[in-house]
Amino acid sequence: MNKNQILSIAAFISCFMIVGQRNVEAQSKEANLKNWPKGTSPKEIGTRVANHFIVTPHTNFNRPGPPKVITYPETCAWFGALTFAKQSGNKEMVKKLADRFEPLFGEEAKMLPVPDHVDYTVFGSVPLELFIQTKDKKYLDLGLSIADKQWAPPEGPRVKPESHEFYNQGYTWQTRLWIDDMYMITAVQAQAYRATGDVKYIDRAAKEMVFYLDKLQEPNGLFYHAPDVPFFWGRGDGWMAVGMAELLRSIPKNNPNYERIMKGYKNMMASLLKYQADNGMWRQLIDDPEAWEETSSTAMFTFAMITGVKNGWLDKEVYGKAARKGWLGLITYINENDEVREVCEGTNKKNDRQYYLDRKRNIGDLHGQAPILWCATALLR
Repeated sequence: MNKNQILSIAAFISCFMIVGQRNVEAQSKEANLKNWPKGTSPKEIGTRVANHFIVTPHTNFNRPGPPKVITYPETCAWFGALTFAKQSGNKEMVKKLADRFEPLFGEEAKMLPVPDHVDYTVFGSVPLELFIQTKDKKYLDLGLSIADKQWAPPEGPRVKPESHEFYNQGYTWQTRLWIDDMYMITAVQAQAYRATGDVKYIDRAAKEMVFYLDKLQEPNGLFYHAPDVPFFWGRGDGWMAVGMAELLRSIPKNNPNYERIMKGYKNMMASLLKYQADNGMWRQLIDDPEAWEETSSTAMFTFAMITGVKNGWLDKEVYGKAARKGWLGLITYINENDEVREVCEGTNKKNDRQYYLDRKRNIGDLHGQAPILWCATALLR
């Protein structure tokens, strides 16, 4: 081999290495969860959506007039706004969110939900977060009373025969085996653990999660809306995705249920990757290419992936890219009033594909506003 041939080969190898390095850099940029184009950063978007929540009166599932009690979508948005305020270092926002709570100790006390159903018990996550941030014991007392009530003996008009069976097996009597339970139950119990360090709360939530995974997760990693309704409804699965991510974020690795929950979570995330649209969105029915792109589920899946990447559970390149696409796609649905569009209305189960495709698409529904705040928080962690 002469000198010219050697130089040519060296030049080729050098060129190949430069191109390869550029490809790696390009991949890393696509998976980057820190640097954002102007106007798209989690701090900018989170501030807009949180400030909108602060000035929004108590909501009533998009019906006119105030609710009788605080609804679970408001709870989810309130919790999201609080965690965002903390991660963004916005103490003024924390104060405003605490001020919103203060009437519940007085003239609005009747609006405190009775913790006899998962949709009401999840409210406890808000006072527990306020305690974590302010150290005011009145929030802790209220939050723990709600968390403890969930595992107390069954009582009240909502008790069913199976409630006693679940309780006797060590589960909450509020168990329904509905997929949204796995956020509603997990959120308050994980918060009680974060507020106190008492492992009984996280142990409860982990045991419950494994019960639901074993009963409800399909072989492809996703979850039917109900055992008798074989449709992968976006937001229904979103509750499972967020619930597992929130639980894994705090559960000690030596917990006997840790590995089972991590397996369920990773199986779900791998399946979701296959169904993400090119623009980053997921659909009203996850595996139906004719279903419309839906924002609340997209935000929930994006949160779960952000959390996995940030904690090292998921491949940074593969899932970082999906999470970035999800965030950038999602925020294009936020209008000039800081309200997210294309949010599926509250949806009961029905064994009818067209029923899901025809669901009303709300604007500014807190089912959609809340997980945007969760995403913004997760991106800042």
